[in-house]
Amino acid sequence: MSMLKIVLVVVVVMIQVSCVMESTKPSMTKGPSKLELLEIDSDVEDDFNAALSHLKQEEYDDAILLLEKVIAVEYRVPAPFINLGMAYSKKGDEVSAEKHLLNAVKLDLTNPVANNQLGLLYRKKGQFDDAKKAYTNALTEYPDYLPVVKNLGILCELYMRDFPCALKQYEHYLSLQPDNKTIKIWISDLSRRVK
Repeated sequence: MSMLKIVLVVVVVMIQVSCVMESTKPSMTKGPSKLELLEIDSDVEDDFNAALSHLKQEEYDDAILLLEKVIAVEYRVPAPFINLGMAYSKKGDEVSAEKHLLNAVKLDLTNPVANNQLGLLYRKKGQFDDAKKAYTNALTEYPDYLPVVKNLGILCELYMRDFPCALKQYEHYLSLQPDNKTIKIWISDLSRRVK
């Protein structure tokens, strides 16, 4: 089997993140202080890409089968675990979703996609402190990752009733997306309640 060497840069990964259910490619890992080059078998990459296609089509069972096959061979990168977590979440299997998202976070503590998904899952389960911790983990290294900024604001406002925290997140979001009318309305409403 041929081996495929792929060098990825965090910026490229962040762009890919928004493509399929916030998916990433399974060919980078982030060590404690650096990106590492990994050799990924081309068959594994093909299975991963096929799984992404199934996710796009909302064919979660087929995606899960392929992603489980991927992680059986390639367990050094967070992307397949993140996608498994999202697929299981869509199927309503919160236990499996959490397990796979936690595996992704073990591989990359500040991964913004994994932490965002984990935060959403914890919020749904009513574990608000855990959700906040997941969002905060992501923001330590990716302070401008919009889904996390917005979701932390929502968590703070609606679930934790921490209006100053929510306002801070919404204002940061607006600084990155100044034309977002919804966030402007949220800020205006929240500003009146904070005073």
